[in-house]
Amino acid sequence: MTVDEIPEINVMGKLEVLIERFVGIGVFILGFFVKPLVMLALSLFYKGRKGKVPPISNDILLENATTLAAKIRKRKLKSVDVVQAYIDRIKKVNPLVNAVVGDRFHDALQQAAEVDTILDSGNIPERYSEERAPILGVPFTSKDAFAIKGFPNCSGVHARRNFHATKDAPVVTNLKDAGGIPLCVTNVSELCMWMESSNYAYGQTKNPYDTTRTVGGSSGGEGCLIAAGGSLFGIGSDIGGSIRMPAFFNGVFGHKPTSGIVENTGQFPNADPGLKQLYLTTGPICRFAADLLPMYQIMAGKNCDKLNLKKEVDVKKLKYFYMEDDNGCFLSSYVTDEVKDSMQKVVKYIENVLGAQVTKVKVEKMKYSLHIWSRLMGSTGGTTFCELLGNGTPINPFYELLLWFLRLSNHTFPAVGLGIMEKLTEDESEVVAMQKLCDELKREFHDMLGDDGIFLYPPHPYPAPHHNLPLFMPFNWGYTAIFNVLGLPVTQCPLGLGEEGVPLGIQVVGDSHQDHLTLAFARELESAFGGWVQPC
Repeated sequence: MTVDEIPEINVMGKLEVLIERFVGIGVFILGFFVKPLVMLALSLFYKGRKGKVPPISNDILLENATTLAAKIRKRKLKSVDVVQAYIDRIKKVNPLVNAVVGDRFHDALQQAAEVDTILDSGNIPERYSEERAPILGVPFTSKDAFAIKGFPNCSGVHARRNFHATKDAPVVTNLKDAGGIPLCVTNVSELCMWMESSNYAYGQTKNPYDTTRTVGGSSGGEGCLIAAGGSLFGIGSDIGGSIRMPAFFNGVFGHKPTSGIVENTGQFPNADPGLKQLYLTTGPICRFAADLLPMYQIMAGKNCDKLNLKKEVDVKKLKYFYMEDDNGCFLSSYVTDEVKDSMQKVVKYIENVLGAQVTKVKVEKMKYSLHIWSRLMGSTGGTTFCELLGNGTPINPFYELLLWFLRLSNHTFPAVGLGIMEKLTEDESEVVAMQKLCDELKREFHDMLGDDGIFLYPPHPYPAPHHNLPLFMPFNWGYTAIFNVLGLPVTQCPLGLGEEGVPLGIQVVGDSHQDHLTLAFARELESAFGGWVQPC
């Protein structure tokens, strides 16, 4: 077959197709020949080392945020007791999972005591009213990328490890104004751009269900701490799956909102104005589906008016569609039978219990997910990845790769690899074609879903892998990243534990500004399949 006969030639240039095919051969060799050997080596290495966090012994930690806020306001619980319960839990689990990179336990307890004093007085000011402070006295956490005054804010970059934020990000301000008490910040992947939350500033975060496995990235520390019972809900951000992959790997709920709803400013790295601001979204990660909607409303602030979040949803009357894989991207792994089986259980539930029809679809363009995301992300301009790695001074990724092999680099291998990819893909000749393909795909989803449709899709080809294994399957983030460039809302939902004791889950996708549909179906799935499961 000549290059002109390659089917992808109508959407990608000849040179790009040849490069992609060359990379594809490399990925095939890694996946088919090297990966089994690595998996065998890792299984032998981790044999007998598997650990998990201890069971929860304080019932306060099993209440959702809405219930806790109501009990605090009605004086059935003290805010101090709630905050202390979470502090105690963090101190118990963090030595095992390494999720927390900075805390304010003393200050949080002081704030909680002030809340209790005011509520006990009976003279409650307007700013503490139920309407203005719906989560009064309830603690929350955030990934390290978001600025919280006095907290670390380095996003895993070694050169910024001593940097502390001097003011709050807008989304943090919204949660504090609503009565929330910030408790700690959590670990991320270096510069929030990899599938493992590991860096040379704070080290590696471990999965609470199996400490030999990854927590995902970049909001991995957040997903981990919430799943471990050390946090109730937290702030995540997502430019290619950074909320949804950690939510999947850690068995909790995460919502990637419709683009442009929650303000993204006040985080590092901050998306430059333009397309990156649309691709980047900020949203909640929660242990309970009941908390998704109220936390999202608080985070969004006045932008809630752009959505129908208060609209009642009858899940029996929705239209349902699903795909079991990405339709054959040769750079991504095959979806495991276990992930497909969990999706089929959801399909059968919809058909047999809800009495609704589910249509299996084949959206051909989904196989270009990786190409669309990477090309459009690379075309947005602004601060380069290499500049961010160097904290303002661009690094030479090829030199850093040499240093890495000599164990002298301050950057992780995935970060260096992404820097090299940035250098090798600076040709923007295919951006127009990819933008056209993206626009066509967005119209296809709009026509399919409308204002009453749900699309079910795997969040990843397999459940949480062992640490470092993603290096041998580096392109599986296409399953989540495509929805960032499409701007669609997605709720990641847990579906219990798999054969190896790690979480399963599914992405629930709606059309633009139809977040209320995905959030409603998340509550339905929690009721049907149990939602979060204690990792004990």
